[in-house]
Amino acid sequence: MGKLKSHSGAKKRVRLTGSGKMAIKRHGRSHLLQQKSKRQKRLNRTVLVHPTNQKTLKSLLPHL
Repeated sequence: MGKLKSHSGAKKRVRLTGSGKMAIKRHGRSHLLQQKSKRQKRLNRTVLVHPTNQKTLKSLLPHL
């Protein structure tokens, strides 16, 4: 039987928190921040993955 491989794109975007939940960073925080509104920047924090998407991410990241 072959090895289980993690999805390389998902592995760059998802991390585990200390309590074992999955967290992702929202888009739009890497560049051009000078012209974005304060509200836009404030809403771009790290968020927990919704429970409906966790099953999909578990299959993409079997070793996480």
